Amino acid sequence: MSIAENATEPDTQVRRIPLSLNQEFLCMFDKGDGEGPFGPQYNIGYASRITGAIDTGTLRAALNDIVVRHEALRTVVVREGESGHQAIHPPRPVSLDIRDLGPHGDRDARAEELIIDVEAGTYPADEVPLLRAVLGRFDDTDAVLVLVVHHTAADEWSMPLIMRDLAACYSARDGEPSAAIGVAPQFSDYTTWERERPADDQAASAAYWREQLRDAEILALPTHHARSEGLPKSTAWQRFTIPAQVADAVTSVARETRSSPFMVFLAAYNVTLHRLTGATDIVVMTFSSGRGQAQFHDTVGSFFNFVPLRTDLGGCTTFRDVIARTRKTCLAAYAHDIPFGQILAEAPALMGPAATDDHAICAFQVFRSPMPAEGDIGAARYTEIRGRTRSQSVGGDIPDGAMWHLDMDFSGDLAGRLGYNTNLFDGERMAELITVFTETVAETVTDPDAPVVNRDASLPAQ
Repeated sequence: MSIAENATEPDTQVRRIPLSLNQEFLCMFDKGDGEGPFGPQYNIGYASRITGAIDTGTLRAALNDIVVRHEALRTVVVREGESGHQAIHPPRPVSLDIRDLGPHGDRDARAEELIIDVEAGTYPADEVPLLRAVLGRFDDTDAVLVLVVHHTAADEWSMPLIMRDLAACYSARDGEPSAAIGVAPQFSDYTTWERERPADDQAASAAYWREQLRDAEILALPTHHARSEGLPKSTAWQRFTIPAQVADAVTSVARETRSSPFMVFLAAYNVTLHRLTGATDIVVMTFSSGRGQAQFHDTVGSFFNFVPLRTDLGGCTTFRDVIARTRKTCLAAYAHDIPFGQILAEAPALMGPAATDDHAICAFQVFRSPMPAEGDIGAARYTEIRGRTRSQSVGGDIPDGAMWHLDMDFSGDLAGRLGYNTNLFDGERMAELITVFTETVAETVTDPDAPVVNRDASLPAQ
């Protein structure tokens, strides 16, 4: 029995439903179908190494099951001014590209080359399904599966969820009925839930943000090129690692301070920004899962929500002081998580610095997937490919600015990457910024009681 037989039968006609609040926010950055959040490079990928025999016919069928199961993968965001909406289409076959990678050479390196090539591709946001797949074969029992989805249809949480469900679909079609799983709530269900939340539930959160962000402005980074220069835009990604012993120190300090590793890393980033700019009132953009309730944990969709974290470093002396301030900021912010558009309504001046000709947002994200990184796919085994080392000149798009991403995998060195718009930032200078941040992390977590604030530093040369 396939997973699709456990799912609600999809409509045969296009259905129209309202936009989610996050989709409405993305429409604020709409630059047409050529770039930005509705452009063909605003994509998110996921790659697995598959050990064991994999049947391409069964894989194609399982991919199609996923599109039936998760209607977000066949949903187009229609932007028509005030009449914007989601258009949910009937299922269509998923594109599966089979590539022969050959048996020779460094397979890990060639796997990364394949992933980079797929991620650098263009995938229109109005061509459903929004899920595409590439299977690269080294031989009959060793392959790489790369999944890519337009970011309007899936977020960081969704990608390992899609792989988990794909493995279950494949296994069920391969004769393992125990692999079948139940019906998943749809993103349209979330949209309805979100819009029907009682106003009183959000009033306290709105009041919190109104007070928390009073007179606040985002700490935007000075760009290396002005927007008015009109340089061609792509999004490059530089990868780096944080050594295992430093990552271990992060988790140790997190335990000591009753914090999460994210809080410790954000505290180190706050110290970095203080040293680079001299600011003590620091507002950093990050993300929440945006999923609201546990009932949507198995739902594919673009749920993520922007969250501005304002931390006052005034009076802090040691890194332990900064962690305490950062922890307090994070706990309160996530307790009052509401859509970013509603936050902006309470603090309309917040994003002012990011709208200038020579500054841009640099968001900060630490992610740890709630889904397993490996599992069975029929008689084969899949393992998520993590810890990639190769930088790339073109990758998944950032609509405007830059973004840090740290992958909280505790099996060794911690993998990180910094993505940035090449029309705004220079690669060599962003590499210098990575060095400043990683050195600050190592220094602060090694000796959290040493003085860290009010030290001289400057941004990499403009």
